[in-house]
Amino acid sequence: MSKPGGRGVVWLGSPSFPDAAREALGNTRLRANLKRATTTIRDKRLAVASELDDWEHLRDAAAAIKNRTSRHLDRYLVRLEAAVTAAGGTVHWASDAAEANRIVTELVRATGEREVVKIKSMATQEIGLNEALAEAGITAYETDLAELIVQLGDDRPSHILVPAIHRNRTEIRDLFLAEMAHWGQPAPENLGDDPRELAEAARLHLREKFLTAKVAVSGANFAVADTGTVVVVESEGNGRMCLTLPETLITVMGIEKTVPTWQDLEVFLQLLPRSSTGERMNPYTSTWTGTTDGDGPGEFHLVLLDNGRTDTLADEVGRQVLGCIRCSACLNVCPVFERTGGHAYGSVYPGPIGAVLTPQLVGVENAASLPFASTLCGACYDACPVKIDIPEVLAHLRAKAVESRPRGAEALAMKAAATVLDSPRLLSAAQKAAALGGRALAREGRIGRLPGPLHGWSDTRDTPAPPAESFRTWWRKNREGER
Repeated sequence: MSKPGGRGVVWLGSPSFPDAAREALGNTRLRANLKRATTTIRDKRLAVASELDDWEHLRDAAAAIKNRTSRHLDRYLVRLEAAVTAAGGTVHWASDAAEANRIVTELVRATGEREVVKIKSMATQEIGLNEALAEAGITAYETDLAELIVQLGDDRPSHILVPAIHRNRTEIRDLFLAEMAHWGQPAPENLGDDPRELAEAARLHLREKFLTAKVAVSGANFAVADTGTVVVVESEGNGRMCLTLPETLITVMGIEKTVPTWQDLEVFLQLLPRSSTGERMNPYTSTWTGTTDGDGPGEFHLVLLDNGRTDTLADEVGRQVLGCIRCSACLNVCPVFERTGGHAYGSVYPGPIGAVLTPQLVGVENAASLPFASTLCGACYDACPVKIDIPEVLAHLRAKAVESRPRGAEALAMKAAATVLDSPRLLSAAQKAAALGGRALAREGRIGRLPGPLHGWSDTRDTPAPPAESFRTWWRKNREGER
């Protein structure tokens, strides 16, 4: 579950990224599942994005909208609250995960119900809502197919868009057969692993929940400040069922999901489906504005979640990550994610965006290894539909992570290095000593395990033996007289 109290986001008991990644790299099935899935999504995205002549202009427009909105977010949030209230909804403000969980729990209790159906939502995962509801005796049923798989397996999501990307269809079939009966309608006894059979088993299992649930909980992709309209986009139709059939709808939304106008929304509705699922448009785009007599839920609550976002806005470099529209394009192109999977990040938000978002939401000191979970290749920046410069933020957070560490042996080593690098005489002596020591340790042109704390480098890299002479020595021998 997520860290309780103020801010969720980080999974309790998770190892640091280097330790978790080392274990994940040894899981050949995981790596095969990831490679197959990310390659498929990546290829589809490239194909549909290339169809638009103005793709880069759309990216520029999206970045500009997000930047403008973040600068004046206080104004747009007040406008959103007024519009939702005027349309018959109720707005609640939650400063952190604990407050958001308390608000939602009290709202469900007020209905007298003990079950809710849920639409896939990163915000509710971030605050650990399912666990908080369970502690209050309320059962939350995930209705997104991938989230259902994660819930049945008592598992954690490993991808923003495809939470069960680490599972193959045979594993899913076995999970359905073993666990579905404990949550409701059991899976057919002769269930195969064909995707259509699996989807049909999920449909039959969820149908009962859709028809009987009185309360639904959702996240939101966007909310339009001018009209108070909330937007959810999805591919399966489960969201549409949750948004229309229950009597009470509770939406938990990060404050950064606000956009000023419908014209702004139009830009994102072109970018999001192409960047996430490789589709020209989402099969289901649901919008609602407050409540309407005789049409949909009679009671609507919007919980606006901060949970570290205001602190992030105060960072002039880091604030750009709040422009993220959760498309997961950066995950699908990241060479690190493709090899380690999402669980290694120890956070609700995995991949490149998680490496820059999580440390800011929970504090860099509480996720210090994540900014280093990257090669800084820049593929994430090229793929991001809102042009978040993830490599820039990674470098920025790496500096913060180093500054937050206790001043110990590392600080002394850096001070010694500065002294040596500042003196040509000392640098020359150090180069000679390193060359002699390196050649003494070398075997067949390579250095084996380096001594002491240096082995952390040699354990994961081939270290070539140093050359017989430094460039400085070579220059003195061959070119010094040419001056």
